[in-house]
Amino acid sequence: MVILRKIKASTLMETLVATVLIVIIFMLASMILNNLFSNTIKNNTRAIEAHLNELQYFKLHEKLELPYYETYKDWSITIIRFSENNKQYVEFEAVNSKTNKTISMLHEEAK
Repeated sequence: MVILRKIKASTLMETLVATVLIVIIFMLASMILNNLFSNTIKNNTRAIEAHLNELQYFKLHEKLELPYYETYKDWSITIIRFSENNKQYVEFEAVNSKTNKTISMLHEEAK
């Protein structure tokens, strides 16, 4: 007959403490991942930058009349022409209505 060794059993309190620690670690990990993903989505400006590049292309090929105002998704787009130091500039500016983030591009206009 085989003699079985006794294995030390954990108490109920040790089991509960270990379970609580595991739950806390998973909660912290999920909160960190949630924060990372929400910031990535909130700070993603690829769509508006692509749209501004498209508007720059239209301006370059004289398909766009200035001043130009547009709303694109949550962004307010303004394109204006101004003079400074005897040079003509065109400013492309997009402001997000939710986050107040501003993307601005300044181009010197050829004479």
